[in-house]
Amino acid sequence: MAESPITLRAQDYATWYQDVVVEGDLAEPAEIVKGCMVIKANGYAVWELLQHELDTRFKATGHQNVYFPLLIPQGFLRREAEHVEGFSPELAVVTIAGGKELEEPYVIRPTSETIIGHFFSKWIQSWRDLPMLVNQWANVVRWELRTRLFLRTTEFLWQEGHTAHATHEEAFEEVLRMLGVYAEVAEDVMAMPVVRGMKTQAEKFAGALHSYSIEAMMQNGLALQAATSHDLGQNFGKAFDVRFQNHAGQLEYVWQTSWGASTRLIGGLVMTHSDDKGLVLPPKLAPLKAVVVPIYRKDQERGEVLEAAHRIAADVGARVDDREGQTAGAKFFYWERRGVPVVLELGPRDLASGSMVLKRRDTGTKHSVPQAEARRAVAAALE
Repeated sequence: MAESPITLRAQDYATWYQDVVVEGDLAEPAEIVKGCMVIKANGYAVWELLQHELDTRFKATGHQNVYFPLLIPQGFLRREAEHVEGFSPELAVVTIAGGKELEEPYVIRPTSETIIGHFFSKWIQSWRDLPMLVNQWANVVRWELRTRLFLRTTEFLWQEGHTAHATHEEAFEEVLRMLGVYAEVAEDVMAMPVVRGMKTQAEKFAGALHSYSIEAMMQNGLALQAATSHDLGQNFGKAFDVRFQNHAGQLEYVWQTSWGASTRLIGGLVMTHSDDKGLVLPPKLAPLKAVVVPIYRKDQERGEVLEAAHRIAADVGARVDDREGQTAGAKFFYWERRGVPVVLELGPRDLASGSMVLKRRDTGTKHSVPQAEARRAVAAALE
């Protein structure tokens, strides 16, 4: 047999991870752009499913999606001292635009607290304007020296929620509420157990009072920070003069939160479930949930097998791998490396017996199921 393109976990965990991502057709290093990656169709489809799960929950808790500029005046970051100090090493700065040197350079957003603080100061005047609950789906840039696909790249995709409240108690409730949303998606959708807790002061977000995170334990025994929720206190409110008139007619600074999760979640997904054969995806996040592999050796078997394969695939919502010039074995390995949860095998003998073989990607177990019960069998396996 040909040597596997995937390094064994026990041999080199970091290389195994990289191999699984590349062989699973999730992403590849951009190379021509330092520290960046190309998210391929299979990987982006996983991200879209995660986006949907998160976005649905954000909207159910009263948040609205908005979009702010990619470029932030450099002076904005200087207004909150701890914030600029924390992000200074990672900043990418634009100094020339349209062939002319800019009077004030722009920073490509590493995060958006500052520019959103500026607009909150314009939008918030009274207690009637609170709470203000917004979320942004965007890309950010943080100049990284050591990068790894999905886990840490110079540019990555994420969402960042930003809220303003009249009291610290209400803001703190928001911090924990959104941490709970992240934990729910991690555990119920990603099947990735997490621990919720407060970060140390040394590890907290620059400019926050406190930071909370969900941490997931990976197969190599290391914890992965999977999402964060920050209690910003009044730090950014004071830096950007975000004040509101309270019920007594007095001016107060708002209490703010921010919270985010990124494409790092896909890295966590890979390291939680995958094995030495390649990618393993939980069904709720698998872009393709089932594949039918038709097996035949003679031309006279081909038409009958393919007809049955397409009929069953249409019934169960699967794809038929009817590529010519590929052996059945090669097709099995192909879908195994891409993490498809269920593969159905169908050959002449199966047609004669009215059955087919169902194989699970996670356990590797195979069993025969009646073709007439294919839909129920696939649904039960996915569940």
